[in-house]
Amino acid sequence: MNDPVVTLELALEHGLSEEEYQRIIDILGRVPSYTELGIFSVMWSEHCSYKNSIAELKKLPREGEHLLVGAGEENAGLVDIGDGLAVAFKIESHNHPSALEPYQGAATGVGGIMRDIFSMGARPIAGLDSLRFGSLDDPHTRYLFDGVVSGIADYGNCLGIPTVAGEVYFEESYRGNPLINVMTVGVVKTERIIRATSGSPGNSVFIVGSATGRDGIHGATFASEELDEQSAEDRSSVQVGDPFTEKLLLEATLEIAKKGAAVGVQDMGAAGITCSTSEMSARGNTGMEIDLDLVHLREDGMTPYEIMLSESQERMLIVCQPEEEDELLDIIHKWELPAVKIGRTTDDGMLRVLFKGEAAAEIPAWHLVLGGGAPVYQRGYKKPDYIEELRSFDPRSLAEVDPETALRKLLAYPDIACKASVYHQYDHSVRAGTVIEPGFADAAVIRIPGSNRGLAMKTDGNGRITYLDPYIGGAWAVSEAARNVVCAGGKPVAITNCLNFGNPYKPEIFYQFREAVRGMGDACRALGTPVTGGNVSFYNENPDGAVYPTPVIGMLGLLDNLDQATSMAFQNDGDVVVLLGKGNLKLGGSSYLKALAGKIAGKLPYLDLQAERRLQDLLLMAIKSGIINSAHDISDGGLAVTLAECCICGREERLGVMVELDDISVNALFSEAPSRAVVSVNNDDLVELMMMCDDYNVPFLPIGMVCSDYLQIGDAVMIMVDEMAELYFNALK
Repeated sequence: MNDPVVTLELALEHGLSEEEYQRIIDILGRVPSYTELGIFSVMWSEHCSYKNSIAELKKLPREGEHLLVGAGEENAGLVDIGDGLAVAFKIESHNHPSALEPYQGAATGVGGIMRDIFSMGARPIAGLDSLRFGSLDDPHTRYLFDGVVSGIADYGNCLGIPTVAGEVYFEESYRGNPLINVMTVGVVKTERIIRATSGSPGNSVFIVGSATGRDGIHGATFASEELDEQSAEDRSSVQVGDPFTEKLLLEATLEIAKKGAAVGVQDMGAAGITCSTSEMSARGNTGMEIDLDLVHLREDGMTPYEIMLSESQERMLIVCQPEEEDELLDIIHKWELPAVKIGRTTDDGMLRVLFKGEAAAEIPAWHLVLGGGAPVYQRGYKKPDYIEELRSFDPRSLAEVDPETALRKLLAYPDIACKASVYHQYDHSVRAGTVIEPGFADAAVIRIPGSNRGLAMKTDGNGRITYLDPYIGGAWAVSEAARNVVCAGGKPVAITNCLNFGNPYKPEIFYQFREAVRGMGDACRALGTPVTGGNVSFYNENPDGAVYPTPVIGMLGLLDNLDQATSMAFQNDGDVVVLLGKGNLKLGGSSYLKALAGKIAGKLPYLDLQAERRLQDLLLMAIKSGIINSAHDISDGGLAVTLAECCICGREERLGVMVELDDISVNALFSEAPSRAVVSVNNDDLVELMMMCDDYNVPFLPIGMVCSDYLQIGDAVMIMVDEMAELYFNALK
């Protein structure tokens, strides 16, 4: 096969360390072949092995009464929602590919996360995203922004899966390395769940779907490297997607699940055939022997190295019992998909790869995988010097802007302004399950098929807060995501997460990661939302430095009755507006400082996780009792922006509000202190809400009354609703 001679130098070029190269030799008892080197390099890459993160991730709460599988045990998290149904959900990153090829990088990110869901037998019912770019003043950022949004929209729309929620932020730190995190939620009958396992020895192994080409080779290791000036040469590491083939694959897989025609199914995502064969073998405690001469190829002359490492899209590995082969193939051919039997499972634990009658690779599968013999490291960490320096900044040193001017500025600020120009490109109502559409509530609400129950879902993160205090940032992301789900009427049940950080070998970066994970864990324990799995994306750096540390949380909530779905907008003229919760009103890390002074600095508001839990429990109880007419959490832009959004984000009409506050300082109006929400109630229900607040020990403060067409806050702000809407809805057009 004329393969290069494997040397230490070649191993280093593949991203392996000298220690890892020696460990491979010890495992095999010999120098690896070129194909084996490629297999180890992708399976031991950070993207597949989590070698620098798994020791910290294991500290997260990963068990709960609703969880059907442990974190990382299957393609996605799985939560029991009763009535014989389960929800599969997961979030993944496609940051590096999208930085080079924004359209295909984002599109294939959507395709991959969709396959993770339907490979478990679950029908995807919703997609979400979390996007971060540099400044929109930069033409290259606008190119990335347009390409990413188009890629997400086109792939999801072609599949017929609604994209219902997300977030978009613009910060200079993401200029050279945008963050593209995509999430999918699916529903499955519990008796139709498919596992990603090989079953027992003697089972048949099939590749189903698109042909294998050279696109995406070494995508997993590419995702485990920093971006630099030469990264454009790695465009071949970016896959190319075909949503129409994916749609056929989706329907075929769901029919296979319905008829029980497979033992195990796994998407061929990162590392392609290599990852699916080794992981399924390890989970089933079997080996697997495959013949690459049988693989359906798109290009001539492909080597075993290329075939094993290709990340061509829309492919699945399916394992079935020999007696199930005919039924399996009947289903696949019904959907006009290619399928080829490439091998069988064995009893010796070896991943054996044949090519032209010879063994191109022979590796113990267990040694390749996360949770098995893949390396696990404890990295050194050091608190960055900048943290104390930025915390010492005093916002009082800045010239104060009058509140009305500040509010106008914030409503048009890209991080806060309406993202309709993004989500209107998504078909968010396809399949007729969307109960609350984007822009009208703190979280999306989707009907559970065949019932009057619903799912609330949200993605949330705050890179600025995590940059200033990684522990608070991790806890903040979980808390806000849960608060959003509660304000929409859902009870938070579990999270998935996407952790976007720089190079973990840098002690300051690993400190950010370690502390953010610690904060996430504490918040999840306090709020009762275990971690079902997720994704770690390291090496989000470019020559100018690392991105802000950005943990993104995908939160899932359950509505017992869709009647409790709650929007953010004021509903009735004359309703009483109530501020729930009370925080220490600091401006540190706020949009006010960033938008008006260009500062990301200051001491952060305190986050009390027990107060957060009490607020969320109160909100949920009040919503279920039917006395809450609208609910909106206080986050970006503080109380003033929250009130403005309650005025202008109505489905049918826009209403104003007259507010009286004892404190109309900049801190009171624009602090983003957590664990607070604005709700509106009928005057007749005010006493009942007050009594509930007393029961839950949640601060209760009536602050105003819904009126017709303006927002007034004492003598500090007086602005017409239509003017606020013009600023908010047209800023990003």
